[in-house]
Amino acid sequence: MTVQYIRELDSVDWGEMKATLKADRFDNGRTEEQYKLSFKNSFSTCFAYLNDKIIGTARVLSDGVGNAYVVDVWTLSSHRRKGIATRMMELLMEDLRGQHVYLQTDDDTLEFYVSLGFKKRPTGMDIVVGDYLKGK
Repeated sequence: MTVQYIRELDSVDWGEMKATLKADRFDNGRTEEQYKLSFKNSFSTCFAYLNDKIIGTARVLSDGVGNAYVVDVWTLSSHRRKGIATRMMELLMEDLRGQHVYLQTDDDTLEFYVSLGFKKRPTGMDIVVGDYLKGK
């Protein structure tokens, strides 16, 4: 199994990506165009491909100076625990030297992020302004 890690957006088939995320129960309702815009507006991105099919995604938002936020880390369920997400995270972290990197995750992935050096923090908060994914 040779996984390719692609950092550019040029070859991403956004429709295929959305369909794969939806089939794997990781789709949060964004349209193809919203996925494209989300990744385009990111500081750094990484896609994992196997046989020309997307099997992983990860991206980071950053001010490029001191603060970054990791989002959309996903590996296709049938390919988990094979080092794919670890490699995507390593590639993203190379772009974030000297920055405080934050992420929010579910309890079932805490062990994974701790293995990468992340520390659990006691408080996080969020708010959705207006209707989720409705934009301006």
